[in-house]
Amino acid sequence: MKRVVVTGTGVISPIGNMTETFWENLKKKTVGIGRIDRFDTEKYKTKLAAQVKDFDPLDTMEFKEAKRMELFGQYAVAASAEAIAQSGLALEMEDRTRIGVSVGCGIGSMPIMEKSYEKLESKGPGRIPPLMIPLMISNMAAGNVAIHFGLKGKCINVVTACATGTHSIGEAVRAIQCGDADVMVAGGTEAAICPLGIGGFGALTALSTSEDPLAASLPFDKRRGGFVMGEGAGVVVLESYEHAQTRGAQILAEVGGYGATCDAYHITSPCEDGEGAARAMQLAMQEAGLTEHEVQYINAHGTGTHHNDLFETRAIKKAFGEAAYQLNVNSTKSMTGHMLGAAGAVEFIVCVKTVQENYIHATAGFEEAEEEMDLNYTKEAVSREVTAAISNSLGFGGHNGSLLVKKFIG
Repeated sequence: MKRVVVTGTGVISPIGNMTETFWENLKKKTVGIGRIDRFDTEKYKTKLAAQVKDFDPLDTMEFKEAKRMELFGQYAVAASAEAIAQSGLALEMEDRTRIGVSVGCGIGSMPIMEKSYEKLESKGPGRIPPLMIPLMISNMAAGNVAIHFGLKGKCINVVTACATGTHSIGEAVRAIQCGDADVMVAGGTEAAICPLGIGGFGALTALSTSEDPLAASLPFDKRRGGFVMGEGAGVVVLESYEHAQTRGAQILAEVGGYGATCDAYHITSPCEDGEGAARAMQLAMQEAGLTEHEVQYINAHGTGTHHNDLFETRAIKKAFGEAAYQLNVNSTKSMTGHMLGAAGAVEFIVCVKTVQENYIHATAGFEEAEEEMDLNYTKEAVSREVTAAISNSLGFGGHNGSLLVKKFIG
């Protein structure tokens, strides 16, 4: 199959709205969590979230275009703009029918549903906003990216809850390997910090109720009490090696493998023995032609819920055996919160930066895990040679995805 490489990255996140800003803040253990300021949280148990700061869609698009997108779409277009710019793709010189889009969103726009329901209740169905449906549906992230940049190849929207970003990139890799596209703009986006979003996840008792921003998102720590909702977007430019080489692109990393499985177990809980997630990691390693001893780092799903972190630890041990104890495992969500459909894509970008710089960021706030959770969860940042890294995502419904990122060697 064709080799697939990464030539551009773009990030909108609670700790920075460009890849380099985001990466530097990860190195500094900057926590992007604070009090929710978009609505009154008095009646909510959860008061904190990881909101994007200082985002202006007009930095990327015209006012009229921005008005026809909800926030999740604006984040996607902005992250794509950074990724395409870094890749050096001269779109006007490319065959745009060979450039596709795979940008997913886990939920779509709950804020427009809230506003539209208020209109329905107060003024009747005749006052529902005419664009409610196209503003709401999650595929508009991919659609708006394609429209903004004039990309006419395969355009898909993967929705697998919290695994959306990972599967979006994985399916984009497959599109290139199968010859459906030469280039794919791929990733995930989300903007669900709103009354329905916080209230809904709160009703599941999945959210942290801590009011201390530095002790709210505590992946793998025995004090953990739920995840903190985040938001933003992560987008990468993927190309066949031949296409990137022909145009003289700077290659950042190579996608070595992709594994996708299902637990077929429960609508919200991962499988207790971690079998499905373990199999996703094993499939990614098999495709890359690597053994468990040749991977140095795992960017874990690591949400900070009791079940996820325990069951993911079991999955890593099942997939890696004794080699699990040689790994560095961390969670970016300790600083960004859980970016839902964007999480896997942003964490894939962390793996790209890690293999480039041989630097593994700390799991912020981590102090001590319970007895069964005995892996190296990277309490402090580490500089070590990283030739292969895996990014894991586990989504409601039992969706598991793993992407293996390799240091690029021509």
